[in-house]
Amino acid sequence: MSGTISSCKSGITEKDRLTVELCGIKLANPIIPASGTFGFGAEFARLWDINELGTFSFKGTTAQPREGNAQPRVADAPGGMLNAIGLANPGVEEVLEKTLPNLEQYFHKPVMANVAGFSLAEFRTVAQKLSQAAQVGWLEINISCPNVHEGGKNFADDPQAAAEVCRAVKEVTDKPVIMKLAPNAGNTVETALACQEAGADALSLVNTFVGMRLDLRTGKPILANRTGGVSGPGIFPIALRMVWDVSRAVNLPVVGIGGVKSAEDVIEMMHAGACAVQIGTANLLDPYICRDIIRKLPQTMDRLGISCLADLNPNAKPGS
Repeated sequence: MSGTISSCKSGITEKDRLTVELCGIKLANPIIPASGTFGFGAEFARLWDINELGTFSFKGTTAQPREGNAQPRVADAPGGMLNAIGLANPGVEEVLEKTLPNLEQYFHKPVMANVAGFSLAEFRTVAQKLSQAAQVGWLEINISCPNVHEGGKNFADDPQAAAEVCRAVKEVTDKPVIMKLAPNAGNTVETALACQEAGADALSLVNTFVGMRLDLRTGKPILANRTGGVSGPGIFPIALRMVWDVSRAVNLPVVGIGGVKSAEDVIEMMHAGACAVQIGTANLLDPYICRDIIRKLPQTMDRLGISCLADLNPNAKPGS
């Protein structure tokens, strides 16, 4: 992360205090519900006006419809939860033909499309098709998928494999490409640098950690998939450290993810180097959490002596 900025100008409106920028697109605030925890927004839009959000990352989309993994695929964990949903989604064709036209009726901002795939060809296909949708502002590339051509090893586990996905997607889209990094291979900074070299426009991190729970009576895994992704407040300090490390190693905007549940957490993530912040598991516990955090941010900023969120991070400053 590089560059410096000056403080917000005097007389700035309350609304502008929360404004940030992600890949040249202005966001009214940095709050972004994370993929897989907000669906396509329809259920939440029945409860509150989700146009209060900066944007949201919609459900991970693959080339073909997927039912996902067998049940049970969710389990409790200390400080959060485990999930092994398995990318259940209606497939890219239905998303384009039905879901996005419906989305336009209740969300009137650019939306972040989460792209998933099990081969380079699938990433390329899905990215190219979703790029055709005018409402899609960014493509967030979920490289935590198993590479079926490499024995099931996740693309995120190998910096060069991650870079190959990035290059393949960049070849078929003019939309900003955000590579979503996983924390499990132990070389997140190396992967971030490889993605930057491959042309990524931004990075989002972290995806979930691999974990498991056992049934105390049988000693067998609770999840039918055996392992699942650990998320929730318990991972926040680890995710924060990774955002700090990566944001200082690359010259790209970073979207911070992992256990965020309050306005204070958002500000801490932005201090660490995030220009925007995704909220995941908290949405499953409280469907109003993102709305409430947005509304609490100004008073929290006042208490902490922060005039503008963009002052916390040069990469978040509109027009910087």
